[in-house]
Amino acid sequence: MNRHAALAARAPVTLFHDGRCPLCQREVAWLVRHSRRERIVLVDIRAAEFEPAAWGPSFADMMGRLHLRDAEGRWFVGLEASRALYAVLGYRRLVWISCLPGLAGLLDAGYRVFARHRGWLGRRLGQRRK
Repeated sequence: MNRHAALAARAPVTLFHDGRCPLCQREVAWLVRHSRRERIVLVDIRAAEFEPAAWGPSFADMMGRLHLRDAEGRWFVGLEASRALYAVLGYRRLVWISCLPGLAGLLDAGYRVFARHRGWLGRRLGQRRK
């Protein structure tokens, strides 16, 4: 996928999220209230009725990195999933900036660290808010 592929994502997009992740829950709560909410279908991969085989990627893959599928059936994974999500929500300029050489690499590396430790980070932030 090229650096700006996320800008071509077509709504509605299906966002696969971990419904037990505190940080993911905050993002999903924001998306539910978003003015362009109709452009997103939210799927909790921890829900009892979720069947990963129906979609393709394994549960372990979806737990490891964010997955998003657009209306044309294209998959976006990791930070590209976030970029595609924000592009369909109308934040195209922000997505374009995040794709700039140098900055894109830093953001991608930061996402990989975040994804690896999101559970721990979510628990730590939750403890601080109490």
